[in-house]
Amino acid sequence: MMHLIKTGSLVLIVLISCQLLFAQNAHLSRLEVQGNQFINQQGEKVVLRGLNTSDPDHLAAQRHWNLDYFREMKSWGANVVRFPIHPTRWERRGPEEYLELLDQGIAWATELGLYVILDWHSIGNLRTQLYQSPIYETTPKQTFEFWRTIAKRYGDHPTVAFYELFNEPTTYNNQLGTCSWAQWKELMEEIIIIIRANGGKGIPLVAGFNWAYDLTPVREDPIRAEGIAYVSHPYPQKRPKPWAEKWTEDWGFIKDKYPLILTEIGFAGEEERGAHVPVISDESYGDAITDYCDSRDISYVVWVFDARWAPALFSDWEYTLTRHGKYFKQHLQSYR
Repeated sequence: MMHLIKTGSLVLIVLISCQLLFAQNAHLSRLEVQGNQFINQQGEKVVLRGLNTSDPDHLAAQRHWNLDYFREMKSWGANVVRFPIHPTRWERRGPEEYLELLDQGIAWATELGLYVILDWHSIGNLRTQLYQSPIYETTPKQTFEFWRTIAKRYGDHPTVAFYELFNEPTTYNNQLGTCSWAQWKELMEEIIIIIRANGGKGIPLVAGFNWAYDLTPVREDPIRAEGIAYVSHPYPQKRPKPWAEKWTEDWGFIKDKYPLILTEIGFAGEEERGAHVPVISDESYGDAITDYCDSRDISYVVWVFDARWAPALFSDWEYTLTRHGKYFKQHLQSYR
């Protein structure tokens, strides 16, 4: 795979070469937005159901970023995979080397017919530049530059179907400062403009506040951009049971007008390693969230295909399933 060369016009030549190579090798149909649905180039409705990887940098360090890992996800019935890219890991490895990891993952996903979501995996307040923990540290400049780089490198690649602009916006009850929806919306619209101006043809994904749970501001003030979709992360403890009516009130109403994808769902039993607020629940949550999504053609991606990150879908690299893993492997395979 070609590398970026930091010498003027050569950068553009290499980026164009990468895009041409990807376009020649890709065989997935590009996804687009039509009304409140994702459609392919044949005009067919597409509902995405898949799995979150852990950070590619983390997986590479553990020697699990490989084709077998992707084959395992495919065997579960996934048709989409989400790559969470932590800003500090991007910085530490360096963009050139990190892009090599993404090139590999996108190539494996293409080979197996899996769409890819690239996720800028920060948690906090981009406006004040205060974050939940050091691993999520970024700046507006770094965020804008990341998306400019992604748009140039993968803009013509249909496998890279989605750009998740910022993982989980939160003010942490104002511990991270304040940010109004109008201020957040302005930042997201700026990123979308940068992506489009640099050739990014994928679908931007915009999350709401409360750790990407709450989309209620969109009712009165939607993002001013065409061809986008919205994101929620409705973990079980975000709302008490019964869930469905509250989900509709908080984020499900979005599907009346726009495409919606839940880029993180999942649960952990109270007794399981890594159980923490807001993910503690049981299989009743699995039934509720999948029934809700299936009845409304809402796409979703389960967190997380890793043995250590939580809630983990398996407990070791022999893929020994957790409760969470048993539930979602069976459910994903049922769509076949």
